[in-house]
Amino acid sequence: MSDEPYMALKKLGFDDWFVDHAKRLCGQGQSLGRVMAVDRDRLVVHDGEEEFSAELLGKFFYAAERATAFPCVGDWVCLEHHDSDQFASIDSVLPRKSLIKRKASGYNDEFQMLAANIDVAFIVMSCDYDFHVRKLERFLVLVNEGRVKPVLILTKTDLMDAEDLGMMQEDIEDAGITIKTLLVSNKTGEGLDAIKQLMLPQKTYCLLGSSGVGKTSLMNLILGDARFETQSVSASGEGKHTTVRRHLLLLEQGSMLIDMPGIRELAIAEVSEGIQESFEDILEIAALCRFSNCTHGNEPDCAIVAAIENDELDIEHYDNYLKIQKESSHKKSGTIGERRKGKNASRLAASKTRNKKKIVSED
Repeated sequence: MSDEPYMALKKLGFDDWFVDHAKRLCGQGQSLGRVMAVDRDRLVVHDGEEEFSAELLGKFFYAAERATAFPCVGDWVCLEHHDSDQFASIDSVLPRKSLIKRKASGYNDEFQMLAANIDVAFIVMSCDYDFHVRKLERFLVLVNEGRVKPVLILTKTDLMDAEDLGMMQEDIEDAGITIKTLLVSNKTGEGLDAIKQLMLPQKTYCLLGSSGVGKTSLMNLILGDARFETQSVSASGEGKHTTVRRHLLLLEQGSMLIDMPGIRELAIAEVSEGIQESFEDILEIAALCRFSNCTHGNEPDCAIVAAIENDELDIEHYDNYLKIQKESSHKKSGTIGERRKGKNASRLAASKTRNKKKIVSED
């Protein structure tokens, strides 16, 4: 393949990183395209000029051992065209720069792929009911593991006063989370310009969050029209789930955006880098323990225990770290050491709670 066919793909985010992979994987007469949407075995692909339908070759179903072998939204694929240029078969998937995935519900070893080759993930949380630091930590593990830059967007700010918004940002800082945070009101549009200024041409962004936090309304604001259907909030105050599938859209300013269905259950898949980056403060403290294999229980000179007792490390923050670590390592570990750490964390949390109650009662 020559470099000429790549020119039209640049506006879709195709860069030099993919060139060598494309030359190696795409055969004679094949072309390249980016997956814009997936509907079972039928996909919508864009070749830099237009969108058309494509289907998977049988080898995907017979040879693929895991779901990650199948193409997902944002992937680059090699295409074999048929009688019409409006239809093609997908022969292979190029390696991914990034991949956001989570543990599939109901399966022990399988992943659900959310999107590939994402540059920035907008983690969308609603101020009125959805925001919780522990939940944000789980999203950060998911995004950091996928090698995607996270940005937090707090929506429905018109329902909160300045003091409450300030407290939310303090909670984020107190948890040791350093993340760019944008405030936006889907009702008034305040804060929208700050989001648009972040979105650069030829870069891909996605909206990631729970159901009903205002992702579809935000998508419509960014697009400048009411292209996607939204629903009113439920009796509980929570928004109703609207988006039913992932779709990569080209924006007028040249960037790309994926709106995703709301994540009701944020199950963590096997992760390592995501935990290290999201809980770097805990790992730095643990490195100060006297013993390298410290279980943070009864060992002498345990830096974790000391930090918690001195209120230098939040017990809920540490407990959430252990829960996510346990989810991730459950399939590949389950060792006595891991179970001991979990039990020690529970004892530590219980002891901390009892001490706080005792102090309150004495006061």
